[in-house]
Amino acid sequence: MKYTLNQKIIDNIVLLFLVLSTGGLLFVFNRNLASIIFFIFLVGVIIFSSKGFKRNLVNSTIITCIFFFLLGLLNYYFAIVEQTSNKYFFNFLTVLLCVFTLFHFRNNRNSQIIIERMHFILYLIALHAAINFIMFFYVSDDLILITSTYHECETFMHLFFYTTEKAMVTLFGFEFCRNQGLFWEPGILQAYLNILFFLEAFIIRKNKKTLFFTALLILTTYSTTGLAILLIQMAAYLKQEIKKTKFVIPAILILAASSIIFSINVDSKIKGERQSSFQKRIFDLTQPISIALEYPLTGIGLDMFQFQKIRQEFYISSKSLESINSIFGVEKKVEVTDKGSSNSIMFLLAATGFPTTILLLIMLFNQRLITHKRWLWMIVLLISIMSEPLLLRPFFFIFIISGFFDLFRRIKSHKRNLA
Repeated sequence: MKYTLNQKIIDNIVLLFLVLSTGGLLFVFNRNLASIIFFIFLVGVIIFSSKGFKRNLVNSTIITCIFFFLLGLLNYYFAIVEQTSNKYFFNFLTVLLCVFTLFHFRNNRNSQIIIERMHFILYLIALHAAINFIMFFYVSDDLILITSTYHECETFMHLFFYTTEKAMVTLFGFEFCRNQGLFWEPGILQAYLNILFFLEAFIIRKNKKTLFFTALLILTTYSTTGLAILLIQMAAYLKQEIKKTKFVIPAILILAASSIIFSINVDSKIKGERQSSFQKRIFDLTQPISIALEYPLTGIGLDMFQFQKIRQEFYISSKSLESINSIFGVEKKVEVTDKGSSNSIMFLLAATGFPTTILLLIMLFNQRLITHKRWLWMIVLLISIMSEPLLLRPFFFIFIISGFFDLFRRIKSHKRNLA
């Protein structure tokens, strides 16, 4: 079947919404309205673009929605403190957005198209990020502050975005603002850039120049996590292509530059002025485990505000903290934090308990959207969601949903065979 221009435009809009709904400033500043528009658009696409509904997909969609509704209801009921129902509504809306997006592509397109559209949208985001980085040197004196309840940043004509208060970096005498592109912080942008690098290097394989371009952009985020993921991917790519491509020398140069900047960045976080950032990551890894051990079956509830309050009661003991500090040679900067967790998996563990977290992670590993070089893809995915609060947002949660879709489809097929 011919893939028309109108269909490409529709799919591009769906994927753009999916990406921006996971850390994009459009959703940060207009979350309710943007989410509802995305949902309505998806429903319209399914109704007006479908020539018919595949029965197995309809069954998987219904079962998945019912399953997550009951899972959320169970978590809400057994939460140790009163939860905000709106938080659960938006979590279920995330489920619906993922389910309907996956239904659309499985019902109306083939399995490769969603990857191609994802690659295209991430490439557009990379182009904007490149312009965003360069424009800072020209518009830094003309930025205006924009704020919402939970976030603020500076912008030039609502096209380019910067957080100059926290993101200014001086490297080898060169001062720049860490690149955040269309997202609320550079750590989100690096995740998408690394996904673009993965798709370009191991699946699409269109243009070596795009790899070089994407790698340079990851450097502009000055993200320790982003550099670590890039180093892993570059090593895998060099091992695969070292005898086949002229890109080897540029790849080695990028690998060397990434290693140097990564080393400087890590040193700054462990022994420099950014030690508190490093310890916050340690807390985000350890505190939720302590919470989960006390509430192992159902967790404390998915309400992030309640989690922020409760986690203050759980902190690393002075003895444990001193042991961690002695390993890395870090001065004690923080003992406890009232902020949310940057580690998606650990937050999920504290919020839902061990059984639910293990089940969702199994479905994540069983995802069927990207299956080529699965081991490397899972490394990219896991490091990304363990460094930013991304897992329970649409773009990343859709990989969990795809695992459930495949499971329910196989169960239905098995029942039909038995019948």
